[in-house]
Amino acid sequence: MHLHDLWFILIAVLWIGYFFLEGFDFGVGILTRTLARNTAERRVLINTIGPVWDGNEVWLLTAGGATFAAFPDWYATLFSGFFIPLLLILVCLIVRGVSFEYRHQRDGERWQRNWELAIFWTSLLPAFLWGVAFANIVHGVDIDRDKNYVGTLWDLLNPYALLGGLTTLVLFTFHGAVFASLKTAGEIRVRARAQATGLGLATAVLALVFLVWTQAHSGNGWSLAALVVAVLALLGALGANRLAREGWAFALSGLTVVAAVGMLFLSLFPDVMPSTLNPDWSLTVSNAASSGYTLKVMTVVAAVFTPLVLLYQSWTYWVFRRRIGVQHIPAAHH
Repeated sequence: MHLHDLWFILIAVLWIGYFFLEGFDFGVGILTRTLARNTAERRVLINTIGPVWDGNEVWLLTAGGATFAAFPDWYATLFSGFFIPLLLILVCLIVRGVSFEYRHQRDGERWQRNWELAIFWTSLLPAFLWGVAFANIVHGVDIDRDKNYVGTLWDLLNPYALLGGLTTLVLFTFHGAVFASLKTAGEIRVRARAQATGLGLATAVLALVFLVWTQAHSGNGWSLAALVVAVLALLGALGANRLAREGWAFALSGLTVVAAVGMLFLSLFPDVMPSTLNPDWSLTVSNAASSGYTLKVMTVVAAVFTPLVLLYQSWTYWVFRRRIGVQHIPAAHH
């Protein structure tokens, strides 16, 4: 295996890890408006992700940094062509982080309500925009012979991309509802399971259409296998949720995210950004990669530090593994 192939796989793993973790993170943020009925329940939901949301975003930073170093042409074309959607995502992530930190600084109802509303919108928009971005990457965009994106913003808002955005939005919300049922106690836990059922059915419809469309457009045998795994895992998550087996439901909803995102990368390889103008102008793992020496150094660094990051993040989830409910929320002092 060439090092550029290895780094394509590693970057795919980083994005899969990010969407697995930030997926339920976004989902819980969205559910603060649809599942929680009062301030105490919104605090419960926020507290389920409070210790881990910033660690989840490390996967995004690592994926972006790895793409910049391993495939600079891919990074340059992607971030210049998708500048506006990626800027919106970045602004949302900044505001979202500020919202988590500032919400509890004052007890005023209006103050907290405004920050909670910010958490909702800055969770919903990235969940949708990431799907739009990756759908365009897989489907292909207007790239010229100089590796520049020459399309417009409106070209990115095509039916396939919009369907991809809706799919990730509903899938992440379902993933978040299952996580909420796993991490909460009391009435909110029961309602989370109920919402997960409806969200799971909506996800099944959207994801099936989107993934089948992807397979028909650019799929192969490996992507077909991932599609089957995604469908079976989603059905299993729905069944486990119905039986109140919340641990299994979360594991299987996570497997759905892993298989669905993995399918996108499997259908993309060996391209990293296909050109719709001329297939010969597509960015591939070979023509968009850094030098062999750069990839060797990156491989050594990744082999040393990746296990440490995984161990630390696993320890964090273990420490904050217990359920929480409204009985754990102290009364506000005005």
